[in-house]
Amino acid sequence: MAELFVSGPELTQRWTRPIPTGEKIRLGRAPRSGWAVPWDSLISREHAEIELDGHRLRVTRLDASRNPIYFRDVDNPDFELESGEQFRIGKTVFQLILPDIADDEPAPAEERSFHPDELRSFAFRDADVRLEVLAKLPKAISQAANDEDLANSAVRLLLDAIASSEAAAVVSFAELTPEARPKMMRWDSRQESIGRFTPSRRLMLKAVQTGQGMLHIWQDKDESNPAYTVSGSLDWAFCMPLLGEGCRGWCLYVSGQRSDSDVDQEANLKGDLRFTELMAEFISSIRQVRVLSRQQAGLSQFFSPAVIETIRDEKADELLEPSERDITVLFCDVRGFSKKSEQAQGTLRELLARVSEALGVMTCGIIKYDGVIADFQGDAALGFWGWPAPHNDDRLSACRAALQVQREFRKATSDPRHTLSGFQVGIGVAHGRAIAGKIGTTEQVKVGVFGPTVNLGSRLEGLTKQLRASILLDEPTAEYVRKHLPADEGRVRKLGRFRPVGMNTELWISQLLPPLTEDDSVTNMHVALYESALAGFVSGNWSMALEQLNELPVHDRAKDFLQIYIGVNGYEAPLDWNGVIVMQSK
Repeated sequence: MAELFVSGPELTQRWTRPIPTGEKIRLGRAPRSGWAVPWDSLISREHAEIELDGHRLRVTRLDASRNPIYFRDVDNPDFELESGEQFRIGKTVFQLILPDIADDEPAPAEERSFHPDELRSFAFRDADVRLEVLAKLPKAISQAANDEDLANSAVRLLLDAIASSEAAAVVSFAELTPEARPKMMRWDSRQESIGRFTPSRRLMLKAVQTGQGMLHIWQDKDESNPAYTVSGSLDWAFCMPLLGEGCRGWCLYVSGQRSDSDVDQEANLKGDLRFTELMAEFISSIRQVRVLSRQQAGLSQFFSPAVIETIRDEKADELLEPSERDITVLFCDVRGFSKKSEQAQGTLRELLARVSEALGVMTCGIIKYDGVIADFQGDAALGFWGWPAPHNDDRLSACRAALQVQREFRKATSDPRHTLSGFQVGIGVAHGRAIAGKIGTTEQVKVGVFGPTVNLGSRLEGLTKQLRASILLDEPTAEYVRKHLPADEGRVRKLGRFRPVGMNTELWISQLLPPLTEDDSVTNMHVALYESALAGFVSGNWSMALEQLNELPVHDRAKDFLQIYIGVNGYEAPLDWNGVIVMQSK
């Protein structure tokens, strides 16, 4: 499709848009309907009208415009231009780009391919000019806002560096099949009046497929038989592929005209090809770094630096494949959010801001301790540990993350002006076998975790509301943490033996408490007193259990569930009592 490339004096002042055929489009600084060029004060509010007809663009200056339109350096109010031609209004240049690629070009009189090792044996010419161009390359690439800017800079530098060149282009292939259609990313020439540019698809595809520089020399110089490119006067072209994942399918294409006075033309072309290879290596390497930087920025939202480093160092594809392993999962949900959002008088954007703030607290806690974000569900988050590489301390990391999230929510509660003031958090942590890695369908894939352990983590998070405890742990996690987590980081209290709704097995559930230095409302004596009461409760001595529970402070809400359970069941254990509390609702 034809495109209009517009560029102002600054790198940020440019855009490219496809031109629909047969549609009149207005150009101006602020047209009522059309395409705006807001940076140039010499362009009127509505300055010109363009219309594409086949391979030609008709440009008409509007009566309301104040300043001239320059085409081929002449003030022209009504004209047509072909691919590659340009016009200027004020300090802004407008160029028509038609990505024409020749399919039926005649076979070259000479075709050469050059392996990188062979290229290195060729000598440069005009070394001073080449070094000056190379010195400009890093800045040109760093200032490119997108691939089109990058291609534009590369084309201009190629023309500056290769004196015998008449035209240059950056072209990309989305696939490398024989039928592949290339995309003209950017081209330019030394001749402002040059017409359509049709580089050789055969030459480019072969260069990209083989990964080697290719040179074609055409023998036919008859002007009436345009062989393959800008015009019949151009009789050589070479193509250099950009190697590396960051520029897969890209190539640099340079074309020119042989000179009778050039007695060593082949040697000079080889030197030009070697210089182009050097440029290709620069561009490919720098773009690869930029691609990796963008990928890391995206991954950092879900993976910690340690996880990203593991994926980068190891074979990523193998690591991403689903595999069964020991996994620790953390489910985290906000308590009171639904009720407050129903009562809120603010807008949906304000509500979204509060959800984002809550998810941000959860995400930071999980990633801080090298966890992986698997999913977001409304105002809830799922994180997990044990992938891509297992660690003995994954259960500790998950619990530290849980305490960090709880800590941040408590800080918010202490500040009535905070977005999350008044909210509480419920967290469930479970450990066991699960499948982790790339999970999904052929249409949509994400890194996730699957298995009974995940379901258990979700059940524990749901039980935090009933058991009046912010963080709940399953038995494998609690046992490990009780032995290995320092008391100045957190404490564990066993709450009881339960059979959650929908489960056929019983499990011991424990509460994770912050250290005394952080929260002394529940002391170590309170923990011991509760666990003593729990032992009496499980053994059937409910009267002793109730007596000890009543000694706990009112603000220790975890005792409430057992007190209510004992009262509802007549204060005496049933004859068939086995110490298991069967939950009746989620």
